[in-house]
Amino acid sequence: MPPADLAIARIVRRLPSRGLRGYASGKLRIDPVYAEATRILAGSPLGLLDIGCGMGLLGAYLREHGWRGDYLGIDNDPRKIAAGRAAVAGVLPPLRLEAGDDRALPAFSGHVALLDVLHYLPAPRQRALLAAAAAHVAPDGLLLIRNVLRDRSWRYHATVFEEHLLRLSRWMRTGATYFPSLDEIRGPLQDAGLRVECRPLWGRTPFNSHIVTARRA
Repeated sequence: MPPADLAIARIVRRLPSRGLRGYASGKLRIDPVYAEATRILAGSPLGLLDIGCGMGLLGAYLREHGWRGDYLGIDNDPRKIAAGRAAVAGVLPPLRLEAGDDRALPAFSGHVALLDVLHYLPAPRQRALLAAAAAHVAPDGLLLIRNVLRDRSWRYHATVFEEHLLRLSRWMRTGATYFPSLDEIRGPLQDAGLRVECRPLWGRTPFNSHIVTARRA
């Protein structure tokens, strides 16, 4: 079994139910954001605040690939936090997962991740969260955002349909509210003094996902 598959197997087997194991296995194998985040953060001594962490799969994946920084994941869904704590039990260095809200971020300075979070919030809260997240980025740190961008592409429409299915499945507590444009993400970050870059991160998926990196010089 290739090393990447072994790492995913170690993460998945700690989850408490067959359904969660199936979901996590598919997510970690197909979604390119985990490998990309690992590539970007590899070797950095800074910690990571993962806002909307879900089950903490990003933190677990980073640990399996040798990243040893401090990790704090927050999510507003207690079910996912409970499952994630089971999945990271015994992982060293420890990964912290806490129930929390995007409107009351904990004290933290380092890297910040917002993976597939923004479009579940209305536009004013998106702007507020981007400003708050930027304030937690340390010198030499970055804000890593993966999100669907609003445009006229077939990928965008495929993503809207997929989000509708997720809502029907009740995996997400709330449905997608507002898909931002790149300018709507870039503006608050540039106002906070971050240098913003964006590129597609589709992988093998049909979704209109992009990765935005905002660095503090």
